[in-house]
Amino acid sequence: MSDTTESSRLHVLQAIEDGWTGFTKAPLPFVLFTLLSGALGLIFQIMSHSAVVMSSGGTSPSSVSILLTIIAVIGSTIISLWAVTGLIRGAWKALGGHKPSFADLTRWDGKAAGRLFINQLVLAVVLVIILFIAVALGTGLFQINQALAVIPGIVAGIVFVYLGVNQKFLPFIAILEEGSPINKIQRGRTVVDPSWWWMLLLLVVELLILGIGLLLNGVGLLVASPLVICISTAAYRQLFGCEDQTGFLSDN
Repeated sequence: MSDTTESSRLHVLQAIEDGWTGFTKAPLPFVLFTLLSGALGLIFQIMSHSAVVMSSGGTSPSSVSILLTIIAVIGSTIISLWAVTGLIRGAWKALGGHKPSFADLTRWDGKAAGRLFINQLVLAVVLVIILFIAVALGTGLFQINQALAVIPGIVAGIVFVYLGVNQKFLPFIAILEEGSPINKIQRGRTVVDPSWWWMLLLLVVELLILGIGLLLNGVGLLVASPLVICISTAAYRQLFGCEDQTGFLSDN
């Protein structure tokens, strides 16, 4: 694998090559963990669907359906955080030249999960604020001229795409770096912006990989999902370096 010292530009082909090499170091643990986390997530999705069905009779939601919904939301969130932190840990170890075990992937790190949740929540709030401003401006402009009403929506869409690209590494920054959520969002923007178009290309490639996995009856996602995480991890290490400021990668 290539040298992972911090770089000012993203090398997409190198990230793909390094990500594939990392994945092939431990394909079975990656696939089994993806299968396990996906199955657990599916259970909570079924619970959520059951709650919706129970509440669709036209009457007010029962206490059982409300309880099922709460459990499903909390459970899905925890499983998602566990899956992301586990795959990032495994990918990082693989890219560092080690063979991650299934135990490495399944180990729960509450502090890392908490950081990830809070940072993602703050980013979501920022996006909601942008959307609210766009809707408010669009409503005001609609009163003046209907054609002008679409302008805030177009601008908001451009901003969403821009942030979607330069905040791709927010999960990694949240888990591995110190600082407040706003500082971490700013950190992602500062580092990624010089390679924004290369990052967009990487996102397109990763979406293609996931799309191919989905076309293979969905089973291909068991390989595509961890492979994409490995590629993203390799790209992150190119731009941000390999420092673990939070002790996330410690075996303790």
